[in-house]
This record gives sequence, C-alpha cells and structure tokens, in this order.
Amino acid sequence: MSGVLVDTCVWSLAFRGTSSRETTIAEQLTQLIDENQVKIIGAIRQELLSGYTDKNSYDKLRQKLKYFPSEPVLDSDYETAAEYSNFCRSKGVQGSHTDFLICAVSVRAKFKIYTTDKDFNHYEKHLPLALFKKN
Repeated sequence: MSGVLVDTCVWSLAFRGTSSRETTIAEQLTQLIDENQVKIIGAIRQELLSGYTDKNSYDKLRQKLKYFPSEPVLDSDYETAAEYSNFCRSKGVQGSHTDFLICAVSVRAKFKIYTTDKDFNHYEKHLPLALFKKN
C-alpha cells in the first residue's frame, strides 16, 4: 500500500482530541503524517472545511490542509464509485456517494482507508478495500 486515505470522521475526531479515544486517533494520525502516509481527496477536504462557519477557524484549517495535496480523482473513479454503489446496494448495503468515491480512489491508488465509519466494514465485505487498522 502506498498511503492511507484519511476519512473526514478521523480528521474531525483528531481535531477535537478531548477524549482518550480522540487523543489516540490524533496520535495515530500524527504518526501517519510524520511517516508521510496521509492522503486526502477534494471531497474530504470540502467536508472538513464545510464544518467551519467562523472565517478565522476556516482559514486556519484551510492553511493546515494545504500541506496535504489532493489525490487526483479521475473520471473512471466516479464510474467505479457508481459500480461499487450499485453492487453493494444489490447486496443490501447502502452508502453515500462520497463513501464509494473514497473506496474507488483507494482501490485504484492502492491506499488503505483510515475511518471510524462502520459503514466501511460493510463495504469491505463486498469490495476489494484495505482498511487501515490502528495499532
């Protein structure tokens, strides 16, 4: 695997960092950053930035996220995401368009997915995903 695509929920928990679970996630994310393993796509960047109505907080986060260039999302990734969505739905598994886009990009680029979203455990049963397992 050539990197770890970090889902919005992990970033959000790491930014909070108040509970022991959030602190553990923040430490793991920091380790991945130190190892230059962290990947992001535009849809995740958008979700993160959409959570800030305060302009100063938005600008600070936007500046910090610039450290992580967005992994390109190809037209074929959108098509694969649609295929994954259709296939999973045929198996009784629902998911968001963004989740399936994350899956498609990760499979193509051979990234692991770091998420706390339990939906990905269901996707993993039907798709060729690799989920990042915390230490």
